[in-house]
Amino acid sequence: MSTSQPDSPSPSDDATTPDALLHTGSGGDVTPEDLVLAAGRDITPRNLAWAERKLTAEGPSALDKLLP
Repeated sequence: MSTSQPDSPSPSDDATTPDALLHTGSGGDVTPEDLVLAAGRDITPRNLAWAERKLTAEGPSALDKLLP
């Protein structure tokens, strides 16, 4: 028994998300603010300093390690 309604304008749950949309795309510039927000932290001087150290040590891949 399906829970979707045939007249519903919303997309079907059966649609597959394109692979390109599933990746963070950290090939571009990653800022300390990006890293802080991806970690679920507030943007504070202390958290920005943490993010800057992490970016220096790990590069843009630091963002990939935080995101699923």
